[in-house]
Amino acid sequence: MPQGEVTEQGEARRTMAGMKISVGAPLVALALFCGVAPPVEAQATLRVAAYNIKHGLGMDSVIDLERVANVLRPLDADVITLQEMDTGVTRTQGVDQAHRLGELLGMEAFFGDFMPYQGGEYGMAVLSRLPVLGVTNVRLPDGEEPRTALEVRVAVGPDSRPVSVVGIHFYMTPEERLAQADSLSRYFAEVEHPVVLAGDFNSRRGDIVLGNLREHGWFVVDKDGPIETFPSDVPAREIDFVMLRPGSAFEVVEHRVIAEAVASDHRPIFIVLRLW
Repeated sequence: MPQGEVTEQGEARRTMAGMKISVGAPLVALALFCGVAPPVEAQATLRVAAYNIKHGLGMDSVIDLERVANVLRPLDADVITLQEMDTGVTRTQGVDQAHRLGELLGMEAFFGDFMPYQGGEYGMAVLSRLPVLGVTNVRLPDGEEPRTALEVRVAVGPDSRPVSVVGIHFYMTPEERLAQADSLSRYFAEVEHPVVLAGDFNSRRGDIVLGNLREHGWFVVDKDGPIETFPSDVPAREIDFVMLRPGSAFEVVEHRVIAEAVASDHRPIFIVLRLW
């Protein structure tokens, strides 16, 4: 969706030349007519990145967490969801990768395990530089490998508004991913505060999995510029996404794929949101 396009009701706003455009514009005009000043500033800004790092294994077959940190640092993200993470695993020399990346980026690290692996645990992580209100590793239906959704509730803005940022990595068959998506939607159905879902969905925009998520109220954010995220060296598929719930709580300032071809087999994605 091009910047400035008026969205359907319930979807996130976009911006153009610094001017907000949304389905609420008639209400703003009415407020001005009645002499009531409408709100002109969003409550807060939230910067989120998502990156499947393949346990730090780059396309050059070198494991290098410092390189991953160097990719992420310039984004200045408030929260980062990371997929395919090891802790205490033999193949990555027993390193607690979430903790190490947290150290390198100056962020608090939270690990959500999927399953035991090579003497340690395999799963994903969320890093935050915002105050954390709570963390839940939500178990999803098992497929060929167990899966979870790692929810970190952060306090955003001067009013400490609660927002859940959720890391996701669906796997493996369409049937398994559909069951995982459905379970995730049911878990968040009663959550009243805004939710940002970000990660590797192993699914394409037009398939049944993303269709199911849309039907359950998730707004799938369009990317600015190139959309493909995998494989990183010659991207051919868009399988990494950011989704919002409810879309009306957010204004999308930018959302893009980061042009990084070596540090992992995925390219990271980055989004800037304003909360309303």
